[in-house]
This record gives sequence, C-alpha cells and structure tokens, in this order.
Amino acid sequence: MSELEQLDFFTDQTLVADPYPYMEAMRSGCPVRREPHKNVMMVTGYEEALAVFGDSENFSSCSAVTGPFPGFPVPLEGRSDDEVSELIDKHRSELPFSDQVTVMDPPTHTAHRALLMGLITPKRLKLNEEFMWNHADRYLDPYLAAGGGDYIRGFAAPFTLAVIADLLGVPEEDRAEFATRMDHRQGGVGATGSASMTHSPLEYLYAKFSGYIEDRRREPRADALTEMAAATFPDGSTPEVMDVVRIAANLYTAGQETTVRLLSGALLMLAERPDLQQLLRSEPDRVSNFVEEMLRLESPVKGDFRLARRSITIGGVDIPAGTTVMVMNGAANRDPRQFEDPDTFDVARSNARRHIAFGRGVHTCPGAPLARAEARVSIERLLARTSEITISEEHHGPADARRFSYVPTFILRGLTELNLDVIPVDGRA
Repeated sequence: MSELEQLDFFTDQTLVADPYPYMEAMRSGCPVRREPHKNVMMVTGYEEALAVFGDSENFSSCSAVTGPFPGFPVPLEGRSDDEVSELIDKHRSELPFSDQVTVMDPPTHTAHRALLMGLITPKRLKLNEEFMWNHADRYLDPYLAAGGGDYIRGFAAPFTLAVIADLLGVPEEDRAEFATRMDHRQGGVGATGSASMTHSPLEYLYAKFSGYIEDRRREPRADALTEMAAATFPDGSTPEVMDVVRIAANLYTAGQETTVRLLSGALLMLAERPDLQQLLRSEPDRVSNFVEEMLRLESPVKGDFRLARRSITIGGVDIPAGTTVMVMNGAANRDPRQFEDPDTFDVARSNARRHIAFGRGVHTCPGAPLARAEARVSIERLLARTSEITISEEHHGPADARRFSYVPTFILRGLTELNLDVIPVDGRA
C-alpha cells in the first residue's frame, strides 16, 4: 500500500483541498477495497458504485450520513446475515440523523419519499424556476455594483436561500431570519478530525416548520405551506406534523448546501478560463452541459455511506454483512473506464450527464432538477451581465500560486469562499 493510501481519509486535513489523488490511488489498486483506519470498504469504481446504490435490499442507508462515526450501537462483526439485518432494524433509530429520509430504507423510505416528491411537483418546480429568472438580477445587482467580492456570501448563498424558501413557501417576513441561521463557511456534518454529532441538529427548522404546518392545518390558505400541510402518504393517510417537517427541513438544508458548492465550483472554473466564459456567453445553450460536467468533475458530495445487511460480492470483492461501505461519488465520476480523460474538464463531453453526483437508485437526489435549474439560471445571468470575471489575486494570490480554502469535511466538496473581480457589460452595474 502506497504512502498516499495509508492516509486517513476521514481525519487527514491534507486531503481536504485535493482528495482526488487519494481517490485515484484507491481505485487503481482495486475499485472496491478496505481502508486501514476506520475499516470502511471504499467503492471508487463507477459500475461498482451503481451496483451498491441500486441494491437497497442488501445495503441499508441507515448510516448514509454518519458512516463510521459514531459506530453502530451494537457489534455486527462476525454475525450471520440474518442477525445483522435484524440488528440494523432494531437499533437504527439510535443512530444520529435517524429521522431523516436520507437514512431510511424501503418500505418506510418509499412512503416518505413520496411525501417529499409531493412537495416538489413539476408544477411547483416550474413556478420556482420562474421565480429564479425574476429574482436572479435582484441578488446580482449589489454584487455587480461592488465589482464582485465573495461570490458565496454575496450571491450564491442568498440566491439559493431565496429559491428554496420560495419553493417551500416560507413567508417573506421570515426569510431574513432564516438567512442569519445559514453559515456556508463551516463544515457541518462530516467535519474532518471530529466524530462529534448531535442526534437532531435541525431544531430551528423543526420549530419553524412545525409552526407553519400546524397553522395551515388549522387555517388553510392559498399557499405552498397549505399544500405541504395537506400532503398525504401514498395510502391516503395523513402524516404526523413532524413527518412533514423533517422532509421540509431536509430539503431546505441539503438542497441549498450542495447547490452553493456547485455554484462556487462552477464560478471558480469560469473565472480561471476566460475562453470558457466567452464560449458560454456566445452559446448559452452550452451552459446545461457545462453544469453537468462540473457536477462530474467536482461532485458537491464526495461520498455516501451504506451498511451491508448481508454478505455480498461487488466488483469481485467479498463484502461481509455488517461492513460500512462508502460509495465515493467523486471517485466514480472520474473512473477512466466510464469517462475518457476523466481529470480534464470538457464542456462538450457527450456523456457528462452519466455522472452520479446526485446518487442513483431509490435515494437519487429528488432536488436534482432544482439544483440544475439554479445553476443554469445564475450562470446564464452572471455571464450575460458581465464582460469579464476573474479571481481576486488580493484574496487568492496570483495564477501560479492560488490559495483556496475548502469545507473541512469528508462528505462535502466545496469552497468556503470565492472572491471574484467582475466587470459589468456596460462598465457599471
């Protein structure tokens, strides 16, 4: 095993800024292999990742967020397949984030995901995209007037916050308060070097949305929150208030966080490539594929966890029941068996959309259409309103010695800040 492969992916800060050499080293050895520190089976190959994501019968999502931290409540090693599966069902509620749809398995997941899809219907997504086009300039105006600045805090965070708040029907008078509770400079879940987690880190959102849902069930109105309050499970039963609240809170936090990372990565790429800026300005129809290639090359989520219910073979490697598995989206999206010259950004890549940045299988990200629309709208508007976008050398150094800071987590991939200098098309905002 090479020196690079011996690094602890979950705690080593040197892997935060650039995890890709580690991922490549792991994949080149074998696309399914056990790392030596937390005893996690790393899945770095594209086809192998699809095999895990597509098998919810043998791989539980109960540890999807936490992975090897803080460990399963009871020992699983050495037990039979039936024992492991039974223990997972018995003790999964003791894991952090156990109330979130992302860690549920069918059939519970099936019912709650249906509830989630009821909140982001095609009709609501269409209306939400109209909101994006109408409000993108509102958030760009002060950013352009200032000649740029931190793109994350100056545009990406407030814009995506407004979009998700609109989708969920958060009252206008509460949106400023929501904004103060969102800090995109911190690592959050999966912070490297720390295994500390709280069982429910979303108390604020829970309290706010509980109030909204209870109010709308008492006094329905013609708004999105009333639609949310009236949503039912597939069998027609009415969810508990907290069932709806958890879905809304999960969509609010997870969707916004990953989209901010996608936007910052996309603007970093554009700011370093004036030729790419001009191409997309002259041919805006290419922006959609540009977004897909960015999702492939810089997946906002580095990886997703599963817990093997039964002994199974993936990619020719035996995975015992009770094994924690990490499907590394970022590595699979750079698998040369699937993507030619995978470390090179290619705006015209024909199979860019085959990436798994949004996962696959029953847990495919339901907010993917929303993230794609946010990225496309914001990029098109920024390019249309500028003649030049460059990296601020004052903040990030010269081209041959850039300095960037990334969120210190083993789950998320993204910048903590991105300072840009922009020139509006008419020389002013």
